[in-house]
Amino acid sequence: MTAAANTSVQPKGGAPRAWTFRDAGPRALPLPLRALNTVGSLVPGSGRPALRAEAAIEAAVRREGVDDFGDGAFRDGLEALAAALDGEANLHTFGRLAQREMLVATLARRLRLVDHARRHPEVRDERVTAPFVVLGMPRTGTTLLSQLLDLDPRSRSLRAWEAGTLVPPPELATREEDPRIAAAAKQYVQTAKLIPPLPAMHPLGASLPEECVPLHMLDFRSLGFETQALVPSYGRWLEQCDMRSAYAIEKLALQVLQSTIPTDRWALKTPNHLWALDALLEHFPDARLVWTHRDPAKVIPSVASLNTAFHRTWMKSVDPADVGAAWLGKLHLAVGRGLAFDDRQAGRAWCHHLLYEDLMDDPIEAVRGLYAHFGEELMPLHEARMRAWMRHRPQSAFGRHRYDPRDFGMTEESVRERFADYVKRFGVPLETRD
Repeated sequence: MTAAANTSVQPKGGAPRAWTFRDAGPRALPLPLRALNTVGSLVPGSGRPALRAEAAIEAAVRREGVDDFGDGAFRDGLEALAAALDGEANLHTFGRLAQREMLVATLARRLRLVDHARRHPEVRDERVTAPFVVLGMPRTGTTLLSQLLDLDPRSRSLRAWEAGTLVPPPELATREEDPRIAAAAKQYVQTAKLIPPLPAMHPLGASLPEECVPLHMLDFRSLGFETQALVPSYGRWLEQCDMRSAYAIEKLALQVLQSTIPTDRWALKTPNHLWALDALLEHFPDARLVWTHRDPAKVIPSVASLNTAFHRTWMKSVDPADVGAAWLGKLHLAVGRGLAFDDRQAGRAWCHHLLYEDLMDDPIEAVRGLYAHFGEELMPLHEARMRAWMRHRPQSAFGRHRYDPRDFGMTEESVRERFADYVKRFGVPLETRD
């Protein structure tokens, strides 16, 4: 068995069950962690490990032995996030420890990336050319589409394990057996134990295509942090911040990765791109953008459910209605910025629009149409790979994700009313079945 074997979270035997956000939370944590939280709540001071920007920076510098973070713009986001986690997030003891480690580990990854680029300045000459960039809302088929694009021999996706350990960049000779794959796979198994419903809600695997989220997190400008806990002040800061430095660090990460494993192009994705299309195109001016569309009444409650499961793992308590309101607002803002960008294009075909319904009905034809939009044809090998993958991909192997919009303070009708302009603009079909 190679180090790369068993890199995804594997389902257990038995009939698939229905999972909800209620299956996550402090009571689902292993007994030692529940005991830690109990001690933290009873012993003064023991439940409040430091969540300060400067303390995290100092810890990361000690860990890596270097202190050059590159562009200092990351500090604004780090300070906003650390203050929100410390003062707003209602974290229990294990949650505070986990979030502090997230801050330090993210800073450490940034240090390693900047140091590698300093020692190998030639990586900045790498050209990131015409990437596919999928930018629809979550739960609109972006994961399926990214997996299909990844099967094109001409393209390369960011792998989950690569995103977590960018440096040293993997090499072609050892990429499939890199020990970091097994380490990341083990970490995903641990995550699934901490958040039991997660595998049913979202695919987990060290070698699966990853979103751009971990790369934007290096600059502390990412929705990924808002999946961890309710941090409204950070969310407000993120909505208004300049995202150009986040795309600069993303581009550097891609340059480093392709310096050792060349590729014709990248296949990238994250809904976060909708918030910052101008910044995205400033750094990737020839990007081929794909906007996936789905009935918001199915999207928003599902996103709220997923994030409530995350929040319940790290927070002492959380009201699902608060999570629902937060993500309803965030995604409405994202779509609104996408509509405003579309208005400024004056009818120019600046992206390929793909309906979730079409992607689900015939994924391969949907990809064929996407390529045709950009003046390309499917390679026979790419099509054969997609057909083989579709025959064997797991279907509800980890159970079904169940959610009720009313748990999150909304109804399907109220969501559709909020997104009426979006639905009308792009002819998004309304879904009448679960």
